[in-house]
Amino acid sequence: MKIAVLVSGGVDSSLALRLLKDQGHELTAFYLKIWLEDELAYLGNCPWQEDLSFVQSVCEQLNVPLEVVSLQKEYWDQVVSYTIGQVRIGNTPNPDILCNQRIKFGAFFDKIDHSYEKVATGHYAQVDLHDGKARLLMAPDLVKDQTYFLSHLTQYQLQRALFPIGHLTKPEVRELAVQYDLPTKARKDSQGICFLGTLDFAAFLRHHLGEQKGDLIEIETGKKVGTHNGFWFYTIGQRQGIRLAGGPWYVADKSPERNIVFISRSYHDPEKVRDTVTVGNLHWIAGHTPTLKKLQVKLRHGAQRYDTEIIHHENDLLALKLQGQDQGIAAGQFAVFYDGSVCLGGGTIIRSKEQV
Repeated sequence: MKIAVLVSGGVDSSLALRLLKDQGHELTAFYLKIWLEDELAYLGNCPWQEDLSFVQSVCEQLNVPLEVVSLQKEYWDQVVSYTIGQVRIGNTPNPDILCNQRIKFGAFFDKIDHSYEKVATGHYAQVDLHDGKARLLMAPDLVKDQTYFLSHLTQYQLQRALFPIGHLTKPEVRELAVQYDLPTKARKDSQGICFLGTLDFAAFLRHHLGEQKGDLIEIETGKKVGTHNGFWFYTIGQRQGIRLAGGPWYVADKSPERNIVFISRSYHDPEKVRDTVTVGNLHWIAGHTPTLKKLQVKLRHGAQRYDTEIIHHENDLLALKLQGQDQGIAAGQFAVFYDGSVCLGGGTIIRSKEQV
């Protein structure tokens, strides 16, 4: 099989390349050039050169050809501008979901020769076929599982996707990388956002949106208790960065129109119910709305899932009641739906119902 393999300089994509090589496929490795030159000049150095050097070392060891593909313009137009726009209106976006949908399995798909039957990555996820439809399945490593980030792939994208390490846990990946003596075997995982690498997201926002003094208001009393440098630096449920005595303080709400950040010392009061959320801009991987009344939902990447009851579904809006409390529900975040281990798709959180 002729396969295009996206490699990033980390252990996951390196092992994916090695496993496919052992299986005898015809491979070409691709490194996506999506770093933003303006951001790097302003914020400091991005480790892309180090990433690329690791990629080159792995490809040389495995004797796999490597191509560098430039997608900076596509990334700016389809991911970065969206992220800045969402933050500007007070939302909390997730660029990594759009990176997968629009770039890795979107613009890159369109750019390469269509003689490649599959596009492989180092994601922790699995794919199978059921009744002629591709299904996205969770990885056994529930902490590393990345179906959340892949939840907006289309049927066409998913049927062409391949995740060679999706059946492994992270410790197993590390162990195999040592066995194969891969150059990336001891390299730490990146914790950055896809287009920033390890660069500071707050500095990125400051570069594009600047700073503007605003009030910190205690939500229970309406009393001004401090100032901030712009509501766009805060998200619902946040604790770090408020820097006020007498806390801990948490971000309870924001007013983009007035540049106000509402904070609370009793944010986690049991009487404050945060178990209802409305989701819009729905995307279903199967191409149609499931008939389920109950499902599970992730509100962010990680192992936490809530059993959920659909309490209202009309047009492109879905109202959900969580079997539990979530303290960080914020507009603009993605809610991703599951039926057991099957990822069904997701949508954008429109608003959350909360007693404050």
